[in-house]
Amino acid sequence: MQHKATSIRPFLGAENFEISRSFYRDLGFKESILSPNMSYFSTAGIGFYLQDAYVKDWIDNTMVFLEVDNVARYWNELSALDLPAKYPTVRLTKIKNLDWGRECFLHDPSGILWHFGEFI
Repeated sequence: MQHKATSIRPFLGAENFEISRSFYRDLGFKESILSPNMSYFSTAGIGFYLQDAYVKDWIDNTMVFLEVDNVARYWNELSALDLPAKYPTVRLTKIKNLDWGRECFLHDPSGILWHFGEFI
C-alpha cells in the first residue's frame, strides 16, 4: 500500500467549545469555522478539527504531538503568552531532555495534552 497523504487532521473535543476556540486562537492557530459546532485550526499547512463534543474519557486520553524546529524558542513563546493566567485549567510544563530529543507540554482548557517536541 502506498500512502500519498497530504495531511492528517485529528478531531479534538472541547468541554467548553467557546473557551477552547479562544485558547487555540491565542495559541496562534488560524480558525476556519465549518459549522456552529466545528472549526478547523491550522498553522503552517497542518491542522486539526475542534468540535463541540465532550466525552471525559476521550478527552482525558487525548494527546497530540507537534514537532517543532526549536523547543527552547517555542517554550519561550508559549511562556510569553501566559495562557495559564487567562485559562485557569491550562498547565504548561517545562522542557524535558529525553533520549530522542526535547519536549515541553501544554494542557488545553479541556485537559488535552499537547507535546511540543524536537527530535535530535
